[in-house]
Amino acid sequence: MKQEIFRMERVTYMEQEITLLEDFNLQIYRGEIMGVLPVSAHGMTAFLKLLQNNLPLYDGYIYYGGEKINSWKEAKKQPNRISIIEGKSRLVENMTVMDNIFVLRQSFGQEIVRTKLLSRQLAPFFEDIGIHIFADARVETLSEFERVIVELLRAVVMGHRLIVLNDIGTLISYEELKKLHEILHHYAAQGFSFLYICPHFEEIAMVCDRSAMFSNGRIQKLVRQEEMADEILRLYSAEYDRMVRSHLESRQKDGGGHEEVLRAERLCGEYVRDFGFAVSGGECLVVQIQANHIFQELVQMIAGEKEPEAGELRILGKPAKFKGSEKLAVIQELPTKSMVFPELSYMENLCISLSRRIPFLWLRGSIRGSIRQEYGPILGEEVFETPVEELSEKQKYQMIYTRVLLQKPKVVFCIQPFKGADLSHRMFVWKMLEMLLDKGIAVVILTMMLSDSLSLADRLLVVNEDGSEREVLRGDFATISAVTPWIHIYQQ
Repeated sequence: MKQEIFRMERVTYMEQEITLLEDFNLQIYRGEIMGVLPVSAHGMTAFLKLLQNNLPLYDGYIYYGGEKINSWKEAKKQPNRISIIEGKSRLVENMTVMDNIFVLRQSFGQEIVRTKLLSRQLAPFFEDIGIHIFADARVETLSEFERVIVELLRAVVMGHRLIVLNDIGTLISYEELKKLHEILHHYAAQGFSFLYICPHFEEIAMVCDRSAMFSNGRIQKLVRQEEMADEILRLYSAEYDRMVRSHLESRQKDGGGHEEVLRAERLCGEYVRDFGFAVSGGECLVVQIQANHIFQELVQMIAGEKEPEAGELRILGKPAKFKGSEKLAVIQELPTKSMVFPELSYMENLCISLSRRIPFLWLRGSIRGSIRQEYGPILGEEVFETPVEELSEKQKYQMIYTRVLLQKPKVVFCIQPFKGADLSHRMFVWKMLEMLLDKGIAVVILTMMLSDSLSLADRLLVVNEDGSEREVLRGDFATISAVTPWIHIYQQ
């Protein structure tokens, strides 16, 4: 008989009279890896808060380890022994791996830290999962994958029987992700339970025993592993599926033959070695980078934060640099946080890139007026009078992509454009990227996980962990792996 480890029963939770979770039901068993796919992320933050802290409920009950820990009547005051691992690491940067795992525990009562003893105690944990990380290594020197592993080991050492992983696939490479999944199965066999939150059903299907469809503060449906792909596509991704099919059909009719707009040759840095590619107008090139250190350095080069040590960049056949070129635009990772400036008005946010192309833009009210006249019906007149921090996520995405259009670049680099987005926002971002392609703008997507990016791609460039490159054409996408996103389309 299965042993229940966690249950939320008819939970309704509100903040400032706004219902964030309503009639929420979820049950997780001992040794289970339960997936959660956020079709709509409304209420997800509240759900994560309730996992760790027993906040006042409007209705319902929460049980953990067979004990009622929260209800509409009363709640335990202390935090729950549940760990959450996500993009923002909870490790202390200037301390060692050993300190983070052992010394910072509340139950650690030793006044004198016996370094050698703790190091020996830690070694079997790393050996058990086939990972080698120095116990005295400082956290700031670790890769993203190593940080995830250290947080996971800390949770195991602390005896937390439920461990949550939130959108981890966007932090680490595909090979690292497969290794992480092996480790999760290893600890699941020892009785640990996992809640695996991810907006990509291909990733959830790789590792989870069951999956819950989360939408607007409720669990809409539970499916077993063997049902995941068909059920999720049929019930929740039908419109997305139609979008992708229509896009692929139009790309096949296009026939290519567009002018080459950008060529990078033999770019080198500390980790990047002889990296090169070319892209034509209206073409989408997806660059999947399987090593985090190579990915981070390439992002720095493209964003103009770091000059390549060697190599050449040409735009329309002329020598160029990543930094300061008007013909090149960059949409950063998590753009609604990294590319929105609350201290500026909507119009100022919208026209930042345009101001480089049109001198004295802020003194020329007629230009700003014509922009509002042209884009007001598309963006909504109300946004021009709304403080940018009060805009919805969709309105922020619209503002950022319209800003890029106003710049009129020849090529746009997008850094993990689908990271952190639920299904509805992923669909909207997808449409925005398709709009850029339809305008004849080349789009280069840099990513670690393929997810939705592959559905837009005309070509895929895989950068292996050793820096070598492998090009895959659209006709061969179905051969990449058994969990290739949209493989059901490419196999036809």
